[in-house]
Amino acid sequence: MFRSLASVDYRIWFAGALVSNIGTWMQRTAQDWIVLTQLSDHDAVAVGITMALQLGPQLLLVPLSGLVADRFDRRRTLMVTQGAMALLGAALGVVLLLGVAQLWTVYLFALLLGIASAFDAPVRQTFVSELVGGSNVANAVALNSASFNAARTMGPAVAGILVAAIGAGWVFVVNAASFAAVLTSLFFIRPSRLFRTPRPPRAKGQLLEGFRYVRGRPDLLVIFAIVFVIGTLGFNYQIFTSTMTTIEFGEGSTAFGVLTSIMAIGSVVGALVTASRDRPRIRTVVLASGGFGLAALVAAVMPTYWSFAATTICIAFCGQLIMTMANGTVQTTTSPAMRGRVMALYMAIFMGGTPIGAPIVGWVADALGPRYGLGLAAIAGFAAFALGAVWLRRRRAADLPTGALSVDDVRDELAADEAEARAA
Repeated sequence: MFRSLASVDYRIWFAGALVSNIGTWMQRTAQDWIVLTQLSDHDAVAVGITMALQLGPQLLLVPLSGLVADRFDRRRTLMVTQGAMALLGAALGVVLLLGVAQLWTVYLFALLLGIASAFDAPVRQTFVSELVGGSNVANAVALNSASFNAARTMGPAVAGILVAAIGAGWVFVVNAASFAAVLTSLFFIRPSRLFRTPRPPRAKGQLLEGFRYVRGRPDLLVIFAIVFVIGTLGFNYQIFTSTMTTIEFGEGSTAFGVLTSIMAIGSVVGALVTASRDRPRIRTVVLASGGFGLAALVAAVMPTYWSFAATTICIAFCGQLIMTMANGTVQTTTSPAMRGRVMALYMAIFMGGTPIGAPIVGWVADALGPRYGLGLAAIAGFAAFALGAVWLRRRRAADLPTGALSVDDVRDELAADEAEARAA
């Protein structure tokens, strides 16, 4: 389960990223809270717009961000993007501490942070393959998710306490300081030990090459479709947790932070389950989609804060299986030379659906109530399950033509190619 930690460079990265992720979750919690309670009158649409501005650049910049991930040195690029996000967090913290923040101010910073994240995400995802290489990539992806969600169990709870005790501005300052950990880890990682792949030479059409590659891979297309459906209407956790906490159950910032941390328990377990598997499988993604829909439906009718909190563990568990298995499948079955561009497209579909779905879910939560917003998440889960089940059935019914490769065959060939490249 923890075999990737045998790599010293991955251990360095893992430790630095864990500290930074805690700060990131603290900032996300504080940001959603001030938008919902201080800068608007419990307006779920405002939270949705903030999410859309922060995640929208993932979709708009996908051709360029993917090419950057494949073309430039990933370690150095991460130093730039992580540094930029630290500065943005510190700047917004100062604005809040000075008492001059308005809703449009948070919108602006969310957009700028989204632009930095659009370039950071595909680089950060593919950098894992340089730290471990070969058959350990899927395990490292799962452990990265476990780290991210372990931070999610701590960060929101700490943020809820700090917001109540000293104000949201200091939470942003603490997050900015936490980036020092990941920047330090990048400094100490030795470039000579990285499992690098050859960078593609300059040529015409590279910006769109990732689209053409995915179009020729039906297995990737179905994963992207599932991720888009659930990412658009299902993974709006900030809206669900904030509106259920305040509107349905009448609780404060501490309860909001605790709820987010409780939900993260399911995410951590889901990531560890994935890490224990030898390789990710599409079938697990499909089954987890159905489980996600069922869990969201049950959560929508829970009568109390604590019963709702318990069901969010199931939502997060299934959601994490979907995310980690899908991510691992994409990374381990994609040509190394194309990995950055394909992962940029994956992240754009995964995160980019939120600008469409978050305002819709926010409007439904405002107009009909938060429980109906969860109902949309349930519909998304069931739709994704149906989509994947139909594809699996057709794939099982259709015999592979002579010479065709299965997903496992593709993965094995790519692993052999990477091993030959390292030996050369």
